[in-house]
Amino acid sequence: MTTTSAESGRSRPRAARESGARRRGKGSAPLASERREHLVRLAAELFAEKGFQATTVRNIADEAGIQSGSLYHHFDSKESIADEILSSFFSEIMSSYRAVLERSENPRDTIAGFVRVAFATLEPHRAAVTLMQNDWNYLKGMDRFAYLTKSEDEVEKMWVDTLRTGQGKGLFRADLDPKLTYRMIRDTIWVAVRWFRPGGRLNAEGLAEHYLKVMFDGINLH
Repeated sequence: MTTTSAESGRSRPRAARESGARRRGKGSAPLASERREHLVRLAAELFAEKGFQATTVRNIADEAGIQSGSLYHHFDSKESIADEILSSFFSEIMSSYRAVLERSENPRDTIAGFVRVAFATLEPHRAAVTLMQNDWNYLKGMDRFAYLTKSEDEVEKMWVDTLRTGQGKGLFRADLDPKLTYRMIRDTIWVAVRWFRPGGRLNAEGLAEHYLKVMFDGINLH
């Protein structure tokens, strides 16, 4: 979630989508696109369950009930699948964060909006969040995933700038380090992907509201 890299952070996901569109064009039928999306969903679940490094192309093909060679008609590697999962995630979350910035009237509302956006990703983007939790250091070392760091830097800047503005307006405690505060909030939200289960007592929205109570009001009686 977690800079001046706004253009870089956005350009890579867009390029990924354009590249994906070109690859889909080869098999232009809607059925080919559906198969591709199905493979992404299956791979995402395997990445979340086994970890990216431990998941092989054969694992993905076996899960899909196809030969490994057939998978290469849609993706040239498992890295390409991870690329699609992560670029889609960052495109969506950054767009949602920008929308929060545009409509919020004060820093407290903005931070609350950011928290709600982050929790809302846990279900639809479980694989992407898990990938970042488990394989961030491995993936960011590859040139094709350079946009991960740039995108994360942009997200961090949104949060840190908002926290600093709130401190300047007397809304947040002045003795807190904005960058450290952001990273603690980010990590406590993302780690919830390990235990959050849709259909439980609290959905993602309810979880976000509970978190905001703890974050803004604490657990002490006032």
